[in-house]
Amino acid sequence: MTHVCTRLRRGAVLVAAVGMLMGPAAAGAALAVPLPATGTATAAVTAADPPSPSASGNDVRELTPAVQRQLDTAVQHVMREASIPGVTVGLWTPDKGEYVKSFGVADKSNGRKMSTDLYMRIGSETKTFTVTALLQLVDQGQAGLDDTIDRYVDGVPNGDKITLRELAGMRSGLFNYTADEGFFKALTSDPQQHFTPQQLLDYAFKHPVLFPPGEKFSYCNTNLILLGLVVEKLSGQRIEDFIHDHVLQPAGMDHSLFPTGTEFPSPHAQGYTNQTASGKIEDTAHWNPSWAWSAGAMISTLDDLRIWARTVATGTLPDGDPLISPVTQKQRLITPPTTIPGAGYGLGIFNVQGWIGHNGSLPGYESLTIYLPAAQATLVVLLNTDISFKGSEPSTVLGDAITKIVSPDHVFNLPAEPAAR
Repeated sequence: MTHVCTRLRRGAVLVAAVGMLMGPAAAGAALAVPLPATGTATAAVTAADPPSPSASGNDVRELTPAVQRQLDTAVQHVMREASIPGVTVGLWTPDKGEYVKSFGVADKSNGRKMSTDLYMRIGSETKTFTVTALLQLVDQGQAGLDDTIDRYVDGVPNGDKITLRELAGMRSGLFNYTADEGFFKALTSDPQQHFTPQQLLDYAFKHPVLFPPGEKFSYCNTNLILLGLVVEKLSGQRIEDFIHDHVLQPAGMDHSLFPTGTEFPSPHAQGYTNQTASGKIEDTAHWNPSWAWSAGAMISTLDDLRIWARTVATGTLPDGDPLISPVTQKQRLITPPTTIPGAGYGLGIFNVQGWIGHNGSLPGYESLTIYLPAAQATLVVLLNTDISFKGSEPSTVLGDAITKIVSPDHVFNLPAEPAAR
């Protein structure tokens, strides 16, 4: 899945950059966050066979002092190799212990340390919230997953054939607006400008469709912009208000938000990217994420994402009440293979070797929020750069290194795939 925050020029492709909105290289998150397109070794969740939360405790190692030292070493090694300024890692299990640490700096200009309480931009992880909002409306009978998008939004190429299910599952065939050269130039020439959803769609719709809907998987931020518009039309609320009222508030996620402009609560980390007009590394904390909108604009914290990891993977709120119905959650977790070995993608969610969740990436920030039902384990990784390392998203490299130690039978390994232009 490409992230909402994937590399701008790479588009959102499901790859190692599952969380990025802008870049195609590491597919994985909304706008630039392409999801890991998987195919082969994925322990795909199906409606008939969801992973059992009571599975063997051997799925995750005991987080002894020795294992925690191994994690320290692994994280610091990746940071040095990939030149990552700052990282926060949270790993929680019911009976094997927890590991919560920050490394490096949040601000390179003054050496301010990274800490576990910082607000961070989460890029394509926003997709999980937008699709959850849609699924709630489906539960209410206001829409059907097999409705075509032309019932709700005019002017969509193949709109009478593309279903809401295909949009949420990245199988629409639409062009990814973040891969458009004009969009890249417009964003990088004035990163603080405000984009409307229609402007984003205009960048996509001037391109021909890539394939008939449903034919294959292709991570595309355009899909999530359309679903954001559907949520607004059906609910009568702005997407940021609907997500706050019906997703964040019920889950007790008091430190998460969908910004409407450049607002960024304090304390936050500065973010560093080379997705700039000059190609030089710049601080992006003041950039306007409106270009990612319902595909990747959200902000959150480590503690809130800990809540969200389990909530989105199970469809159940912390108090045990359903966030969406069990029937709809089962549909969400049908994760057909993508174009990347080891990963499957469902309705705004992916499954990589049993880990369920999403990654996110947009200029300056990356995130990874995943849940392993077999061990009821949660992993959250937050970092303040999106600069790729050997063709992979740094969040993916960290996820791989961490899970090789703590869950060797369930390694979060998303191989990067070539950028698609």
